[in-house]
Amino acid sequence: MAIEASNEQTREPRIRLGMVGGGAGAFIGAVHRMAARLDDQYELIAGALSSTPEKAQASGRDLGLDPSRTYSSYREMAIREAKLKNGIEAVSIVTPNHVHYDAAKEFLRRGIHVICDKPLTSNLADAKKLKKIADESGALFILTHNYTGYPMVRQAREMVANGELGDIRLVQAEYPQDWLTEAVEQQGAKQAVWRTDPAQSGAGGSTGDIGTHAYNLGCFVSGLELDSLAADLDSFVEGRRLDDNAHVMLRYKAKGKEKPAKGMLWCSQVAPGHENGLKVRVYGTKGGLEWVQADPNYLWFTPFGEPKRLITRNGAGSGAAAARVSRVPSGHPEGYLEAFATIYTEAALAINAAKKGKPVDKAVVYPTVDDGVKGVAFVEACVASSKKNGGWVKV
Repeated sequence: MAIEASNEQTREPRIRLGMVGGGAGAFIGAVHRMAARLDDQYELIAGALSSTPEKAQASGRDLGLDPSRTYSSYREMAIREAKLKNGIEAVSIVTPNHVHYDAAKEFLRRGIHVICDKPLTSNLADAKKLKKIADESGALFILTHNYTGYPMVRQAREMVANGELGDIRLVQAEYPQDWLTEAVEQQGAKQAVWRTDPAQSGAGGSTGDIGTHAYNLGCFVSGLELDSLAADLDSFVEGRRLDDNAHVMLRYKAKGKEKPAKGMLWCSQVAPGHENGLKVRVYGTKGGLEWVQADPNYLWFTPFGEPKRLITRNGAGSGAAAARVSRVPSGHPEGYLEAFATIYTEAALAINAAKKGKPVDKAVVYPTVDDGVKGVAFVEACVASSKKNGGWVKV
């Protein structure tokens, strides 16, 4: 992917990109900008980077944006950029969850492609409305479930799709962290304040912030769709208004005639010793797979009755799906930023195909607005189930 993108004789013009949110002090905004630049497919030319005009202008100056293309609101930005001959072609939305719906709506209705952080929205009603708007707009909607961009996650998905695991029986996903073990939101920690505020985050705390990643990853690799769940949510830290730990049992929809697969998901932000412990395991009638985000260049595959095998990113056993999103030689680790960049480059390939009125290559994969709706539905189902003392809820 990166080699093709750097070929100056064949490369497409850089996509003109805007950003909503992501101003001074915003961690995820900086990550999105690095991801967009890594494969040199985008040029950031406009932004509504903060909720106040003063902070927005200051952030624009820090990023070297033209002051006339630094806006005090995303609506002003959408209206003006849509009228400019060299206006933005795509926008990154990197705000807290409650802003996603209104911001995305403004750009989609003007035919501007949207690359949005997850979860899609803060509630399911808005998620469904946004899907309708996106479907009717003709613009692309890319959701940055960045963990789907890792080469070995693509490898695992390819192996499942090729039948190497047989019929899938079990999917286990977990995502523990420890950064909210204490009430840091009460001490003014910026990233914690909005994530623990129902008005900004939505109904889910850990379920919305990281549980959606684990849920999406399990579905992405297994190719399964969730049918129902039973969840036990907790807010262990005194005074916290949203969940900081969740145990969820999953029932997937049947595929063909085989018995429906089952799953388990654990997400926690109060698990000391876990910085970012995302892991997925998939088991079928012929074998099992295990991938750990902290060691992302390796995938463990165990054919039933045979020794455990290690598949490496550019080594023996890895296939085309991993190779097309790998950038550096064997033995040189690729990580979080590269996986994030994969989503941006997949989006660029889709945007450039759309500009030409051509279908995008079937190998191009990225999370869509449909995945976003499913993620918000997962969160709300978890909350509903937990209120019913862990009763089963249809998703």
